[in-house]
Amino acid sequence: MKLVEFLAQVRDRGEYRTQEEAEHISTSVLRVLATRITPEEADDLAAQLPAPLDDVLHTHPERPEALGREEFLRRVAEQTGARPRTAEWDASAVLSTVADAVSGGEVNHLLSQLPTGYAELFGRPDLT
Repeated sequence: MKLVEFLAQVRDRGEYRTQEEAEHISTSVLRVLATRITPEEADDLAAQLPAPLDDVLHTHPERPEALGREEFLRRVAEQTGARPRTAEWDASAVLSTVADAVSGGEVNHLLSQLPTGYAELFGRPDLT
């Protein structure tokens, strides 16, 4: 998926006014996600995302942080300046687009590293 398509999908799902807003939300969500997954998983995911979104995933720490769903959303809210409920909307708009942009195997591998509750953010409620 090309960057323009990715951002258009995020913009539609999140009902954002501009492509710039969709890009800001996307980079914010991916930046928080990068702190939660292993460097290897971040690299695998980045390989399937368009530039410059792939670069955001390369800012990962040596070891992933153990973030539950609520802490993840709190950090997304902190990054975007949104309320927690809005952060859930934002995360879902981005992560469900990620699920459409990358292979099913990559999504499953990514979800296997995350605690219960993340699957619905990726639009995969059947995996929660």
